[in-house]
Amino acid sequence: MTATGAPLMRALLPLALTLCLAPQTGVHAEQRCDTSRFPLSAPTERFTDNGDGTVTDTASGLMWMRCALGQTWTGETCTGAAETFAWPGLAGAATAINDGGEHFFSDWRVPGLRDLAMIAERECQDPRINLTVFPNTPPAFYWTGTERKGDPDDRAYALSFGPEGVEPHAKDMAHLLRLVRTAQ
Repeated sequence: MTATGAPLMRALLPLALTLCLAPQTGVHAEQRCDTSRFPLSAPTERFTDNGDGTVTDTASGLMWMRCALGQTWTGETCTGAAETFAWPGLAGAATAINDGGEHFFSDWRVPGLRDLAMIAERECQDPRINLTVFPNTPPAFYWTGTERKGDPDDRAYALSFGPEGVEPHAKDMAHLLRLVRTAQ
């Protein structure tokens, strides 16, 4: 190392240590589920694996995509980055999936708030969803098709599988999307 390089390295060392020790974006803590007081609200046994990247919830009769839009089902897990959408683009995203035919059905839709809440796992954190059924689900907000009635700001509900829960959000915000259909 040259004489002029040593002072530069000493100056950059604190920055390098800070970057190495800082929390990494996209890295999540391990999911924790507390079933000491209550059983899981969305247990694995409640879902039938259809073997094609979808599951059917036997309690509700709804069929869910196991991955958020943008992710790919590998046969075992969801890979890739989930895509975000503004609320006005949700219907178009569902129509594109239905028209494309790659998910075997043509009646996929944006879930209502009650639909999406049924797969939220209240006894788990980071994320609040059954990761056996819905692997690699980001602990983030997902849009619902439910608008907030009488809202002068014209907002719609989003449900977070993180710590936030349900909130009304401006429709121009970007959130994730998981599609659903009524099973036959």
